[in-house]
Amino acid sequence: MHPADILDELRSMSSAKAIDGLARYGIRPDNRLGVSIPALRRLARKIGRNHELAGKLWASGIPEARILAGMIDDPALVTEAQLESWALDLDSWDVCDQCCSNLFGRTTWALEKAMGWSRREEEFVKRCGFVLMAHMAVHHKEAGDEVFGKFLQVIEREATDDRNFVKKAVNWALRQIGKRNRPLNVLAVETSRRIMSIPSRAARWIARDALRELTGVKVQTRIGGWQTPASEPNR
Repeated sequence: MHPADILDELRSMSSAKAIDGLARYGIRPDNRLGVSIPALRRLARKIGRNHELAGKLWASGIPEARILAGMIDDPALVTEAQLESWALDLDSWDVCDQCCSNLFGRTTWALEKAMGWSRREEEFVKRCGFVLMAHMAVHHKEAGDEVFGKFLQVIEREATDDRNFVKKAVNWALRQIGKRNRPLNVLAVETSRRIMSIPSRAARWIARDALRELTGVKVQTRIGGWQTPASEPNR
């Protein structure tokens, strides 16, 4: 498929109403087409994996085309240089999160970039680091608990960053790690309580929100943190 044809198809799916509603989600409407994620997924399935096309769609600079690029690119063909270049191009949380979930987190660089990007100053590069941690907590079933223990150390270190899109990603990573299993839940709750004591409004928000979920009935029941009392025998 020619990239111009794909861009024309995306423009044909544009929705002015959707564009107008983006501000409610903290997304700037500049250069947007208003194409929904489900519609982009359907188009991605039709296209299939195409590394070369993905690069050309990314170069268009259109956010929806960039999300589509992440959906169709082949993780096995992605280089470290491409990851760095694309991460530096990011300027919106939705493109960031979709790229991490659909592409970055599926590459062999996921762990390395989660750790490295978490130290970066650029807002959306740093967000990428923590979104990758959240992604790995859910999808990398083979990863050992020691990996996520290291992530928790990074989360505690970076919990004072009060930029909205960073602190929300830090919180997201903390919650997802704490929901992975019982031992990590214990570590995440301990980490949250230490973060709570940091004299930072961002840190307190991150910790308070995480503790609310991680110590709640739903999570504790799912990971076996609480045991349902056995019924008393009939007398």
